Amino acid sequence: MIKFCTLLIFCSLTNFAFSQQFTVSGTIKDISGQPVPFASVYLKNTTQGTSANVDGKYELKISKGEHTLSFRAVGYKQQEHILNVSASSIFNVSLTSENYTLNNVTIRASAEDPAYAIIRKAIAQRKTHLEEVKSFTCDVYIKGVQRLKSAPKKFMGRDIRKVMELDTNRQGIIYLSESQSKFSFRRPNDVHEEMISSKVAGRNNAFSFNKASDLIINFYDNYLLENTLSSRGFISPIADNALFYYKYKYLGETKENGETVNKIEVIPRRTNDPVFRGIIYIINDSWRIYNTDLFLTKNAGINFIDTLSISQQFTKVKDVYMPTAINFQFNGNVLGFKFAGYYVGIYSNYDVSPVFPKNFFNGEILKVTRLVNKKDSVYWNNNRPIPLTPDEKINYVVKDSIAKRKESKSYLDSLEKENNKFGIGKLLLRGYSINDRYDSVYISFDPVLRSLMYNTVEGFAIKYGITYRKVFGDRRSYSIRPELRYGFSNQKLTGSLSGSYFYNPLKRASVGASFGNGIFDLNNLGSMTSLGNTINSLLYEKNFPKFYQKSFVNINTTRELATGLQGSLSFDYTRNNTLTNTTDFKFLDNKEREFTSNNPFTPTTETPLFPTYTSTSATASLTYTFGQKYITRPDGKFYTESKFPRITALYKKGFNGLLGSDVDYDFVKAEIYQDRIGLGLWGYTSFLVGAGKFLNNSSMYYPEYKHFAGNISTIFPPNLRKFQYLEFYQFSTNQQYFEAHLEHNFAGFFLNKVPLLRKAKLEEFVGGGYLSSPEKRNYKEFYFGLQRLVLRVSYGFAYDGAQKISQGFRISYGF
Repeated sequence: MIKFCTLLIFCSLTNFAFSQQFTVSGTIKDISGQPVPFASVYLKNTTQGTSANVDGKYELKISKGEHTLSFRAVGYKQQEHILNVSASSIFNVSLTSENYTLNNVTIRASAEDPAYAIIRKAIAQRKTHLEEVKSFTCDVYIKGVQRLKSAPKKFMGRDIRKVMELDTNRQGIIYLSESQSKFSFRRPNDVHEEMISSKVAGRNNAFSFNKASDLIINFYDNYLLENTLSSRGFISPIADNALFYYKYKYLGETKENGETVNKIEVIPRRTNDPVFRGIIYIINDSWRIYNTDLFLTKNAGINFIDTLSISQQFTKVKDVYMPTAINFQFNGNVLGFKFAGYYVGIYSNYDVSPVFPKNFFNGEILKVTRLVNKKDSVYWNNNRPIPLTPDEKINYVVKDSIAKRKESKSYLDSLEKENNKFGIGKLLLRGYSINDRYDSVYISFDPVLRSLMYNTVEGFAIKYGITYRKVFGDRRSYSIRPELRYGFSNQKLTGSLSGSYFYNPLKRASVGASFGNGIFDLNNLGSMTSLGNTINSLLYEKNFPKFYQKSFVNINTTRELATGLQGSLSFDYTRNNTLTNTTDFKFLDNKEREFTSNNPFTPTTETPLFPTYTSTSATASLTYTFGQKYITRPDGKFYTESKFPRITALYKKGFNGLLGSDVDYDFVKAEIYQDRIGLGLWGYTSFLVGAGKFLNNSSMYYPEYKHFAGNISTIFPPNLRKFQYLEFYQFSTNQQYFEAHLEHNFAGFFLNKVPLLRKAKLEEFVGGGYLSSPEKRNYKEFYFGLQRLVLRVSYGFAYDGAQKISQGFRISYGF
């Protein structure tokens, strides 16, 4: 027994000795004494390591014994130092600039630069290196910092220093976050990441939005960063067509870890091409990327920021090279707000031959558990691989303490007392809100001016509502909205009450109900905005929208049935009757034009479009998105934008005789839709194709028809589903239809080559629509135009068969 206890104690002490960790820390500087930001520190022949912070300070936890540390930074000569570790210690390093020589290389003015031969070999091996690692796992630490360098004193009447918690110079850290995760990858595009810990300054209950997949930028791909900072993306310096876009300059070679590394400058052939600038490092013989130190500028067509720098360091893992340090640095100026920041990712403990269990890659790209953001400062002090800078330490302390104070009832009550102050101007223009953030109760009153309208059925009218919303800690919520509408000409008062309950965020599940009566557009997809119709009616004597009155009860529910598959059910009971114009008031009287009747098919005579009838119907739909990826957090399941199409199948049944229903029909439809299909330098394409049929139309009235999203306004909100020149009501059908919409955005492919226009960053687009039904057998329209951010201007033509029926300019706004 004594021997057993002695053996047990000995094993425990031995295990403790081998598992005990010590900290080696210090500062990495250059020979002039300046810090080397983000230098890498790794145990030799491993991927266990860290990175220095922006001040060159590093910390690395290692076990007792003899270790060889490798210190490395882009542009500096790699150093290796043997340390015998028996206690925590300080070890400072001074890196010398790398000496790249032109040994055995003669560069003649008339000869091709030797860089081209190296680049051609790298291009030839590009696809091999892209695909050689079939899968891997690693540990990832990500740190993100955004700083405000300067800002205006006030923005939209608010004191920026107070709102953003800046110093007296209106400078400071506005975002600071860290995360640790386990990252898994399998070719071609399967990723799975499980976040281990997360910390966001000033947001004690928040989760970091850092994702390892966002930082992985692979220069072995032909195009990078598509649909992020640019619609087109950017061409890799070793893309298949890179020689058409880049010039190269050989800067020399050096030896690192027994490999010859070539330093090559990449230079755009044309100033405004979507390409990188900077340095790329290529290993001889294998022609792999060893380091990158590249950047993008406004000239390359990036949006929202002025400069983005990308630095990568690769380390040998078995027979391949994997990125171990990735750093994104950026700066910009938006509306007088000058900002800068960085995201750094440390990738360690690689396994390039992992075995994944069945169904491991199931669409979940990031999993965040409830305890991820509960790690305390002791945990972070022991596990943070990159030391905090002094101002980052202060930022955490100050913002975290402020955040705790902001969670108290007394603070929130004092804050809401100020924010909830009533103001006539606020109520008229923006609406008035009463918020109780402590109890998560929010009441909002609609803006009065947006609630006012005019139409020839009601005359001047007001449609006003109040929304009550209660949010629970796990993002469950419910809302209730009463709404009243009154027309001063027809003297009709209508009202409704609607409510919804979002009861399962992880299953994207909700139920809702509404009842009441109201005035509705005959086209259930809408025709013209209330403001647009008010202006057209009062100033131009054009009353395009047509209305009817409906008393209704609706019950609906929706829920995710599987990843990417959403199911919805609804039940509707309605009592419908026609309306007529009750006023012809206008500000300007156009002698050549008169208001039309409220029946779109008899514009000169007020005749009922349908008799008063009752409808009882039910609708079931399924929507499935192929290849849907998602993020799981304790407060919900969040879909990301899919690269694949979305299909929808719908069935709607009108029940004859049920609750006195006068309708009897069966309708089915199917649609396929995809937005922003990336086509590299040629921009992106979006499309929608749909078809439907009434299998039974024994008894139905116009509001039950299949309607289409038309438009005859010069100014309208954009929507791929919307025809730009189609009448609102004339071509609705109770039989069958086929419609298609296609739009391609060239993302500046042509205008970027025009010197006077490229600075405007205009994007060219072309598009068209097609509709075939018994009412409109061969309608088609084509348009072309220019876009800048949210504003689009186009010109187009519409044809009925071979006959041109409309043409003109269209201006659209919004996303």
